[in-house]
Amino acid sequence: MTSFWLFLSKVFKWSFGFYDLFGNVLNWVLFLVASGFFCYWCYTLVVTLGAQKDKDYYSPTEGKFPYYDPKIYKNEG
Repeated sequence: MTSFWLFLSKVFKWSFGFYDLFGNVLNWVLFLVASGFFCYWCYTLVVTLGAQKDKDYYSPTEGKFPYYDPKIYKNEG
């Protein structure tokens, strides 16, 4: 019976090592994804809106989604 518990202990130690390795891999994947988003954000700021180009920038959603829409938030009193 002792050998069973020793085997079970080795399985638990291996599984915790697996979770630690998986956590590190997941951390690096999330870091690379976040770095990609950050580089895209910098590209958008510098290339698309750089210099005075922001005055010529056209937003496809401008005016379509207002913060306050009187048709939705009308006074019911």
